[in-house]
Amino acid sequence: MKTLIAISGATGIGKTEMAILLANHFNTEIISADSRQFFKEMNIGVARPSIEELSRAKHHFIAHISIHDTFSAGQFEIAALQKLDEIFATNDYAICVGGSGLYLDALVNGLDDLPSDHSVKNKYSDFLQKNGIQALQELLKEKDFHYFEKVDLSNPHRLIRALEVIEITGKSYTSLRTASIKKRDFNVKTFVLTAERDFIYQRINKRVDTMVEQGLLEEAKALYPYQQLNALNTVGYKELFDAWNDNTEVSAAVELIKQHTRNYAKRQETWWRRNTSVSWIKVDQSSSAFDHIIDQI
Repeated sequence: MKTLIAISGATGIGKTEMAILLANHFNTEIISADSRQFFKEMNIGVARPSIEELSRAKHHFIAHISIHDTFSAGQFEIAALQKLDEIFATNDYAICVGGSGLYLDALVNGLDDLPSDHSVKNKYSDFLQKNGIQALQELLKEKDFHYFEKVDLSNPHRLIRALEVIEITGKSYTSLRTASIKKRDFNVKTFVLTAERDFIYQRINKRVDTMVEQGLLEEAKALYPYQQLNALNTVGYKELFDAWNDNTEVSAAVELIKQHTRNYAKRQETWWRRNTSVSWIKVDQSSSAFDHIIDQI
């Protein structure tokens, strides 16, 4: 059988470089499952691979749609499977990389086929409008703590979807998603890059400083008129939008970007800790994570 090598882990851990090394080793191509790197207009703030990195290995689903378009996890699942078929036609291996657990999971395990009810969905949308996203988060925490610990808490659409399904079925969203795994006609080996928390946090802080030096503020300012779009409800942009809206210091917003990115990295690790089928690969300055992955393939 063909083999998909999936690389994930906390933001800033080095997934892009690892994916490129593996793609070069197997002379294959990379499918990006990073839901924010899909958008053409978002570059610095989402740490999109550089031109040099993109030239080292062929990538798919990088900057291929506009922030004004939608590209759901379901659309990604279909398109990524089609692209995999093309890659597997000439190669035994393909690489998938991304920190967005939902999108990577859509490709590896398939999305759930769960019920929907517009009246229930509208009920929670109204709840969000009246009470704010924090109240929505608390509601999900009460009804499904396991999914609360995994989900991107800044994405109201995912919170509302989970609460909608829970109310319709009377069951936890976590249990229903787990029961809906689809069988693929290729092998999957998933590797999660990790390191000591201080090491990850130092990389995140340095990465944000580098983004600012590269022009993050200018990029965010150009996107400021479109801040209401869901694509821009993203760490690295929304903190700056809030600062400009409230006339507060940009320096404080940059510190918030670091804090929120560290919080997100912690949630990413929590997501994968519950998955017993993945292999954890320690990344630090002395170990060869690449060799450890090759040894397990």
